[in-house]
Amino acid sequence: MAPNFSALTGFEWDAGNTDKNPGKHQIGNAEVEEVFFRRPVVLPATRAEDGEPRWFVFGHSEAGRVLRIVFTVRGSKIRVISARPASRKERTDYEKIRET
Repeated sequence: MAPNFSALTGFEWDAGNTDKNPGKHQIGNAEVEEVFFRRPVVLPATRAEDGEPRWFVFGHSEAGRVLRIVFTVRGSKIRVISARPASRKERTDYEKIRET
């Protein structure tokens, strides 16, 4: 089950993921945050070894890019684990889900 976004109060960024997404994928943290406010598709991503619930988010940024984001919830904050541009297949699947 996806988290209740209306109960969350913001984002938690640490030194590790603040620099990783802009450096590796040319995605700023503000662009990542935008996706959560633009009708994202949320899917479970939990693996046993993760030790905490995680989800995938697919959605458009204001720049029009479709991003794939992995996140968890800690307290009342969204903690982004990773973010990157969606692959071609992921973009196609995302568009199909949005059409339904």
